[in-house]
Amino acid sequence: MFFHPAQPVLLHHIQSAEPVRVAGPEVEVVASRGREASVKGGVMADTETPVLDLLGKMTADSIEASSLDAETLVLTRIAALIAVDAPPASYMLNLGAASEIGIDVQQVQGVLAAIAPIVGTARIVSATGNIARALGMALEMAELEAEIEGDSV
Repeated sequence: MFFHPAQPVLLHHIQSAEPVRVAGPEVEVVASRGREASVKGGVMADTETPVLDLLGKMTADSIEASSLDAETLVLTRIAALIAVDAPPASYMLNLGAASEIGIDVQQVQGVLAAIAPIVGTARIVSATGNIARALGMALEMAELEAEIEGDSV
């Protein structure tokens, strides 16, 4: 394993998501940390993290609809992040999930090598830099968390 960030809120939300309930024109989803949010006309209301909640719901729906095993699903998501030139925060969340299921550096490097002829050198170089920044962000978060825990003891 190569990545150990603080527990991402999005991944926590995905693991605890409840099914979507449809009630007339309004769709209700369970938001992170047990709060409920409503979707009216495509816009989420009454939640502290509407975008994060929407992304969590979309991700949970995608995982539920997929027939891929967990490892293939996460490696495919990493390949998609590379293809769209995703920012470091996206890698941080997905590499955290990858680490939790035992995906290692060599497997991520294998994804980079496998898709390089399709996405091109520029995307591979960009992805490598964004992955490095994501790892740096995770380390900073872990240090801050340790600092906060140390202050509270």
